[in-house]
Amino acid sequence: MEAASYRSLDPRRIVETAMGLRGRIRERFPTSSLSRVVEELVVVCGESASLADWLASPVRWLRATVAAALVLLVAVLFGGVLNLDVKLGFSTIAELFQGLEAAVNNAVFLAGAVFFLLTWETRMKRKRALAALHELRSMAHIIDMHQLTKDPARLRITGSDTPASPTRVLDEFQVTRYLDYCSEMLSVISKVAALYVERFHDPTTLDAVDQVEMLTAGLSRKIWQKIMIIDRSRGD
Repeated sequence: MEAASYRSLDPRRIVETAMGLRGRIRERFPTSSLSRVVEELVVVCGESASLADWLASPVRWLRATVAAALVLLVAVLFGGVLNLDVKLGFSTIAELFQGLEAAVNNAVFLAGAVFFLLTWETRMKRKRALAALHELRSMAHIIDMHQLTKDPARLRITGSDTPASPTRVLDEFQVTRYLDYCSEMLSVISKVAALYVERFHDPTTLDAVDQVEMLTAGLSRKIWQKIMIIDRSRGD
């Protein structure tokens, strides 16, 4: 039996957690739009495993292309050097500076081409990772929109609602569970984001993951403030 690792995220466990959360939301709020959101979250969790593996694995066809391009670039460079009519001296200072300027321009062009080729794979992976993180960020805001109208203060208000007021169909216990589920979904989103950079060490992507984690932590903190208000009101 394979021993469990507690030093790295397991995509299978993330999917299992999301599926368990989906089951509880279905049972508690089967007709709510939150149940449809968690369905999408389960799909994203399933896709995250393959994306994390792709980010961590080498893109062999791309590396072969880059290697061939570098070999061709070096061959062209050496060919140009061998066919160059080298002058041992310069008749004027102007010719000296012209030669230096041409050499610097060629060196800069060559360095830029090499840098472009060597970072091609990272940029391609980064683009796909940032697109996935943007999707997670959007889902976090959607979850926040769902909990927005679950105001614990309205549970104690006895006044009449206006036509534009949100419909109050949940009691204190149901609102608490609803908010708790939203917080758990945000936590799953942050774990999926962290999974993308666990084996893909790109500073730009890591910064984007940190932003997603800060967003979900802030939204979850706001949700737990509501839960604490409900618990305090129960005590009173």
